[in-house]
Amino acid sequence: MDVRDAAGRWDALSSRDASSRNAAMELIQQEVIKKIESIGPMPDPQCSSPPPTMDDSLSSDLNALLAHVLMLSKRCPYEDVREKCICLLQRVQDVGVRIPRPVGNGPSRFIPEKEVHRVSTPLLSQILQVSKLDERTQSIFEDAFAVLGRLDNISLVMGFHPQYLESFLRTQHYLLQMDGPLSLHCRHYIGIMAAARHQCTYLVNLHVNDFLQVGGDPKWLNGLEEAPRKLQALGELNKILAHRPWLLTKEHIERLLKAEEHSWSLAELIHAVVLLTHYHSLASFTFGCGITPDIHTDGGHTFRPPSLSGYCVCDIANGNGAQEDMFGNQQVSESSGEVEVLMERMKQLQECRDEEEASQEEMATRFEREKTECMLVVTSEDEECVPSRDVSRHFEDPSYGYKDFSRRGEHVPTLRVQDYSWEDHGFSLVNRLYSDFGQLLDEKFQIAFNLTYNTMATHQGVDTSMLRRAIWNYIHCMFGIRYDDYDYGEINQLLDRSFKVYIKTMVCSPEKITKRMYESFWRQFRHSEKVHVNLLLMEARMQAELLYALRAITRYMT
Repeated sequence: MDVRDAAGRWDALSSRDASSRNAAMELIQQEVIKKIESIGPMPDPQCSSPPPTMDDSLSSDLNALLAHVLMLSKRCPYEDVREKCICLLQRVQDVGVRIPRPVGNGPSRFIPEKEVHRVSTPLLSQILQVSKLDERTQSIFEDAFAVLGRLDNISLVMGFHPQYLESFLRTQHYLLQMDGPLSLHCRHYIGIMAAARHQCTYLVNLHVNDFLQVGGDPKWLNGLEEAPRKLQALGELNKILAHRPWLLTKEHIERLLKAEEHSWSLAELIHAVVLLTHYHSLASFTFGCGITPDIHTDGGHTFRPPSLSGYCVCDIANGNGAQEDMFGNQQVSESSGEVEVLMERMKQLQECRDEEEASQEEMATRFEREKTECMLVVTSEDEECVPSRDVSRHFEDPSYGYKDFSRRGEHVPTLRVQDYSWEDHGFSLVNRLYSDFGQLLDEKFQIAFNLTYNTMATHQGVDTSMLRRAIWNYIHCMFGIRYDDYDYGEINQLLDRSFKVYIKTMVCSPEKITKRMYESFWRQFRHSEKVHVNLLLMEARMQAELLYALRAITRYMT
C-alpha cells in the first residue's frame, strides 16, 4: 500500500474527533501487520543471523508505511495518535522487523532540539512532541495537520512566532489549494521551479510529492523541457525574479501574455508571480534556519541501527548536549556587551532624530552610498555551489545569479517607493486579478514587519521598531528600492558587517548559508529572535520581488 493510496486513512488521523482517529489507526495497524505477514516469517528477534531477503516492492511499501508511522509518532498534534504509533512501531520491532529512526536532532541543524522544545514540549521521553502548547499554538498546529496531514519542519520552527505562523499557513493554503486561476498541479510545479532556482531540495521534494498527489504528470519531473511550453516560458521570469528582479520589463510580461496558443492570462500570471516570489523567499528561510528533511521523507529517517559512537534523538532530551552548551556559552562570553552597545546606538539615533533632520539631498546621498556598499558585501567565502542534476533539471540557465551582477559592478537602478509601492499600487493590482489574495499578503507583510515582544536578548521593554525597519530597508536597498523618508545612515549604525553578510547571503544566495554564518551574528540573542530576523528577511525579499513584477505588469497594462 503506497502512502498515497491510503490518503483517506491518513486524513482521518487529523480529525478532531477521537473516535474517527481511533478507527483510522485500527485500519493502519491492520495494513501494517498484513504487509509484514505477506513478506513471510520473520527470524527470532534473539537470533543474531541476518534478516531474510525480502521482495523489493513489498519491502519498499512497508518501509514507506513505517516511515509515515514514525512521523506521526513524533509530529502528530494528537497524543492518542502518537501513543498508538509508538506502540505499533514497538510491535513491529518485536516481531523482528527493523523500524526506522529519525536522522538528526530536531527540525533545524542550527537550533538545538531543546530550544524547539519550548515550542513543542516533550510529553514522552526521547520524543519531540507538539503537546502541552498554549491553546492558540495547539489549535494552529491542529489546523495545519488537518490540511496537510503533516506538521513540516518549517512550521515547527515558525512556531516560535504563532501569530506569524497562523497568517503564513492561511496564505499558503489559499495560494496552493483554494480556488484560483491555476490548476493545483501547476501550482506545485511552479513551486518546484522556484525552489530549484536556489537548489532548495527540501522544498523541491515536498512539492514533488504534492504534485504527484494532486494528479500531476510524472513526466514533467524529468526536467523543465518535459513540461508544457506554457510553463517552460515561465523559466526566464523565474530566474530574473530570483536574482535580478530590477531587470524585469513590460516586454517580459508581453511575451508571456501574447504567446499565441501558449499564452498566459493576466490572472494566471499574477498567480504564478506570487507563487514564484513565495517560494524564492521561503527557500531563503529554509536555508537561513537550517531546516532538515521531514521525518517521513528521504534524508529524514534511516533503517540503519544507531552508531554506538554517535548521538541518537534521545541525547538532547537526556541532557547529552553538554558540548553544544559549552560552545554556546563560549560564544556568549566572547560577544558580551553586544546587546547593550546596540541598544545604546538605537538610543543615540533616536536623540539625533529628535534634534535635527537631514535634508532630502543628504538622504538621497546616504541611500546611494548604502546601495553601493551593498554591492561590496561578499555573500560567502565558500566555494561556488554547483546544483545537482536532480534540482537543476527544473530550471534553465544555472549560471545566472545575483553574484554575476555584483561582480561586474553594474549599477542597480532605483525604484522610489513614492512612485510604486505595495500599499498604493501592488496591493490593489493583486486583489483585482487574484480575488482577496492581496489582503492575505498584506496581513502577512504587516505581521512580519510589526511583530515584536519588546525584548532584546535578556532585556525587557525595548522598542525594536528602529532595528526592524533598518533590517527591512537594508534588504530593499539591496534591490534598489528607496524610501524617501528614511535616513539610510542608520543602517551602518545598527547592522554590523557579519550581520550584513548573513542578510545578503540569505536573501541573494541562500544555498550558501552555513551554521557558522548563522552563529556569527547577534550571538547573545535567542534562537527565537534569530528566527524572527529570518521572517523579516523572507517577507522583505518577497515584497521586493513582487514590487518589480507588479510594476512591470502595470506598465504593460497602461
